[in-house]
Amino acid sequence: EVQLVESGGGLVQAGGSLRLSCGASRITFDGYAIAWFRQAPGKEREGVASISYSDGYRYYKDSVKGRFTISRDNAKNTVWLQMNSLKPEDTAVYYCAAGAVLGSWYPEEYDYWGQGTQVTVSS
Repeated sequence: EVQLVESGGGLVQAGGSLRLSCGASRITFDGYAIAWFRQAPGKEREGVASISYSDGYRYYKDSVKGRFTISRDNAKNTVWLQMNSLKPEDTAVYYCAAGAVLGSWYPEEYDYWGQGTQVTVSS
């Protein structure tokens, strides 16, 4: 069974930083674009950042531009989301997803998902 695994979530004060990691078992990230989504209680899942496989082209949701950075190391089969200047509204469960589409914010277009990691930002 293909599995993506997120780590790095936690509780942080507003203005702080966290670095999320996404790894995979039973697949490699070859050819896949990777995206980070988040879902807050009572809200729909939303995409926040995505990165292409080969050239590292990146997309960001407007509300995280300048604060979040997505990166990847294909040799390590790992993608990271560096989150700086965190705000209480960033509080959510964060998921990584792998798919053949780049820059899509539609969850149904992604093939593989992790179980999520909780990020809580206190004010």
